[in-house]
Amino acid sequence: MSLHDFIENEILPLYDNFDAGHQRDHARYVMAQSQQLAQFYPEVDRDMLLVAAAYHDVGMCQGRKFHHVASARIIRDDSRLLQWFTPEQIEIIADAAEDHRASSTNAPRTIYGRIIAESDRQIIADVIVRRTIQYTQTYFPDLNEQEQYQRFIDHMNEKYAYGGYLKLWIPESPNAQRLDDFRRIIADPVAIKQKYDDIYAQVVAK
Repeated sequence: MSLHDFIENEILPLYDNFDAGHQRDHARYVMAQSQQLAQFYPEVDRDMLLVAAAYHDVGMCQGRKFHHVASARIIRDDSRLLQWFTPEQIEIIADAAEDHRASSTNAPRTIYGRIIAESDRQIIADVIVRRTIQYTQTYFPDLNEQEQYQRFIDHMNEKYAYGGYLKLWIPESPNAQRLDDFRRIIADPVAIKQKYDDIYAQVVAK
């Protein structure tokens, strides 16, 4: 079995068991983005990066709060990876997966971690709003519509707004401009409410 077949058949199906914001499409997005960013760093092993991206959220099976740590542990414990990588390479892959979380207070330890962290920052306004709504409905089902919106605004201000904790790591990434554009929407109460209402209607209609 090739590495790509292994990822396709053994790793990506794990995402089918996760919440709407962490399905296969998200894993594929991070895989594709990381490969695009790798062009700026010729020293990076593309296969190592691909595996780190594919595994980065598999730790969700053990809960969201420490999923990045669980993902790294799963990588280190997966002896199948020895078909393609040395133990030293597997450790770098595990570190990259562990370092991807946006709320981490420390910078990623390697270029692999910085690329995975940056690729995981899916700075597309509609995607962010939709994923936040879906997450709230999954994990906070008792909130009424007003409370759901307040939780949404609190999360936007804490993470994405000016002064939020989200950090970007790769200067060549298009995320910086996308984040600045999204911050302008968040700062406009009318604009952010309109975007939320439009996407909320789409989510509820499904």
